[in-house]
Amino acid sequence: MSRGLRIARAGGIGTGLIVGGVLAGCSLMNSPWSKPEVPAAASAAAAVAAVPKNPPTATHKFQYDPDIDDVVGYVQTTVASADDTLPDIARRFDLGYEEVVHANPGVDPWLPGAGRTIVLPTRFILPEAPREGIIINVGAMRLYYFPPRKAGELQTVYTHPVGIGKIGWNTPEGVTKVIAKEKDPVWRVPESVRKEHLENGEELPAVVEAGPDNPLGNRKFTLAWPTYLIHGTNKSYGVGMRSSHGCIRLYPEDVEPLYDMVPLGTKVRVVNQPFLFGWHDGAMYFQAYGALQDDTKGWQQAEKKLLGRSIEPRQRKRLKEHSTAIRWDVVNALGHEPRAVAVPITVTDATLDTVLAAAKKVDNMVPEGSNWNGQTELLVSEQQFEQMLSDREPGSETAAAPPAASPTVSNQ
Repeated sequence: MSRGLRIARAGGIGTGLIVGGVLAGCSLMNSPWSKPEVPAAASAAAAVAAVPKNPPTATHKFQYDPDIDDVVGYVQTTVASADDTLPDIARRFDLGYEEVVHANPGVDPWLPGAGRTIVLPTRFILPEAPREGIIINVGAMRLYYFPPRKAGELQTVYTHPVGIGKIGWNTPEGVTKVIAKEKDPVWRVPESVRKEHLENGEELPAVVEAGPDNPLGNRKFTLAWPTYLIHGTNKSYGVGMRSSHGCIRLYPEDVEPLYDMVPLGTKVRVVNQPFLFGWHDGAMYFQAYGALQDDTKGWQQAEKKLLGRSIEPRQRKRLKEHSTAIRWDVVNALGHEPRAVAVPITVTDATLDTVLAAAKKVDNMVPEGSNWNGQTELLVSEQQFEQMLSDREPGSETAAAPPAASPTVSNQ
């Protein structure tokens, strides 16, 4: 049940891994990436071949009826190209790293291979919480924003993957609010963070000015919790992973429109729901992400009991109204091997396999309406990524303690 990172190497990565990133911790690598020139004839042929047959549409904004639905989106599949990595595909479809890795067990994240079918878990069960303002589900490493709506209207929800606090620097759970917003923020590096990196042989400055070297990216939300922020990042490969010192990180292309939409005073609720139940189209669905490695609830010891408690009274009432029962064999299978794919669990013969067989097949391209323009950022090597991992998830016996709360200092 642990959420330790899974990386299966099947060969050398060379210098072709494009994950929009930097070195471990807060050190930065700003080498630009450039593509070789392509002959005109080859470019023309590629343009003809690139005409989309099944163009995808963005899956970060949905409208739904809050009185009857808890599920938005739909499952998709696409086909990897020879140059793709799973982080490439994840960002293309506004997914996080662990989401796409969970959905594609046995696939090498760095060399999935040309022609490999990749599952895109872009159907989401909404967290069980008052659906207002911002909800961050650390168990799914995903943010949801519910703008205000008028009575009788459908509810709009925006959802994006996020990076959260690494072990020892957990993102806290509870309720807070947005008290300030800032474009092009300056990062005043906490002493505790500077000390941590110094122990790893890396000296950080006391202040990082706005710009491409700033780990806060170009937008930040200040929360009423001292030292914790929601912000962009210059380390895009860390989105969808436990990669921060407790703050919530978004892809640069996602934080910018969110910044424009979210007003001051917006409520922010952080929950930890790695196993989700919800209703859609007359059926109950189940979505499993797997418990975080340091989750204290003891899912492995009392899985069925805790899963049962995850079903809210209103959902139990619907089970009775529909005179239907949960297929616990499906729930248990998904609970033991989380795939991040929402599966109906009250429908006869519905399984993960039937859901994937019916998934929408789309071209491997930036979806229409996406926040991202598809431009490549930076290169990162396998060695640099492995170094980031060792710094990101230290063992519990060596994990640094979270910094003390301070109203004048912000983590990243």
